[in-house]
Amino acid sequence: MGSSVSEKLEEDKENVYTIPKTGKMNVPGRIYSSPALLTQTGMENALQQVVNVASLPGIVDASLAMPDIHWGYGFPIGGVAAFSTEEEENGMGVISPGGVGFDINCGVRLLKTELSEQDVRERLPQLMDELYKNVPAGLGSKGRIKLSNKELENVLNEGAKWAKDNGYLWDKDMPFLEENGRMENVQIEEVSEKAKKRGIPQLGSLGSGNHFLEIQKVDEIYDENTAKIYGLEKDKVVVMMHCGSRGCGHQVCQDHLRPVINASIREKIELKDKQLASAPLDSKEAENYIGAMNAAANYAWANRSLIAHWTRESFSNVFKQEAETLGMDTVYDVSHNIAKFERHNGKNVCVHRKGATRALAPNSVDIPQKYRDVGQPVLIPGDMGTCSYVLAGAEGAMKETFGSTCHGAGRALSRKAASKKFKGKELIEKLWKNNKVYVKARSPKVVSEEAPEAYKDVTSIVDVCEKVGISKKVAKLKPIGVIKG
Repeated sequence: MGSSVSEKLEEDKENVYTIPKTGKMNVPGRIYSSPALLTQTGMENALQQVVNVASLPGIVDASLAMPDIHWGYGFPIGGVAAFSTEEEENGMGVISPGGVGFDINCGVRLLKTELSEQDVRERLPQLMDELYKNVPAGLGSKGRIKLSNKELENVLNEGAKWAKDNGYLWDKDMPFLEENGRMENVQIEEVSEKAKKRGIPQLGSLGSGNHFLEIQKVDEIYDENTAKIYGLEKDKVVVMMHCGSRGCGHQVCQDHLRPVINASIREKIELKDKQLASAPLDSKEAENYIGAMNAAANYAWANRSLIAHWTRESFSNVFKQEAETLGMDTVYDVSHNIAKFERHNGKNVCVHRKGATRALAPNSVDIPQKYRDVGQPVLIPGDMGTCSYVLAGAEGAMKETFGSTCHGAGRALSRKAASKKFKGKELIEKLWKNNKVYVKARSPKVVSEEAPEAYKDVTSIVDVCEKVGISKKVAKLKPIGVIKG
């Protein structure tokens, strides 16, 4: 499997590996994986990033990696790290933009419907055309609404509440959004004019890359009771959307890197990689970044709310029924790129989840009352040729991973490598011929970059999460129609 970090891995138990605490590491690394997943290309670099994160001051318990781990900016994608909010033996905890990523609050929303697969397939070309027309997608894509600077500030302050107050979201949606779709402690003044300028035209758009809008059918139910509580029924159609804070969030991250780097230098924080630039949680730089990050997170919730609105509108236009009559309720909306202050194992910590999903267990007060008996829905998108999953948060996550689990399939090939290897037009034809998946994309190039073969096997990833007890399978979703940017 190579040398260096991978050779140091110790198997604690099935699917759980430890990188022992050595050198500058303040805590060990803990990897949730399988022998097959650990042999994936690029794993050595990702494991080295787990070690690097373990060297940051104030880190608690372990530097964690979910089974979909791959190399990222500073922190690995699929990484989880919690930092103490108080001075510890290994220093004051920190916040790191690299532990959140450039697409702040990239996340997933799932809408259910009362429509069967047959209902949708009969009108699939029409429905896909309607969605393609109504939901802007693609690199630099622009939304359908025009915002003033003041309105954008309201979006940054209020998140999904802004969408609800402006008629783009139902009242009953709100409890089913993580944090009710709104982070508090926003600092508008820390969102630059450039970030606002990028955010104004893009609200209500998918963007490009791995972002998508997908019509799916509930293909398999693993837990009848939980599925029923979530409103999922075999062979019924659901809609999954995956996107984040667009150029606004990207710019917020970019703007705050330099001040945070300066804070790292001033506080003499030894960095294994400059992309790990971190500011102590009690510093002004941390406060400023958190205030701006929360604003970008609110933008993302408003963004997914607009996309949900136009999705409902599209279904209503095609099926000549109101979206409520079609049963298009929100199952859940959850982020997988964010840092949040939470309490775990008796400690107040700042949990960084980068390419990792919150997965709260049954009886957690931070999930909707309706779901308390069964745990928080966890939405795990796969690739457009296979399947996605709905999981439920489990007790193991609360004990071991700061209430976190995987976030998706995780890349096996870089976009550049995938683009060279696959032809977009051929893939679109193949997906229809072999899988009966209808794909519409702004560019064949993005399809080649997002080829199913460019991703790890999502089933093997969720299986690991279930085996180690950090989340459990509820339902498998198979794609019918996919819109890519």
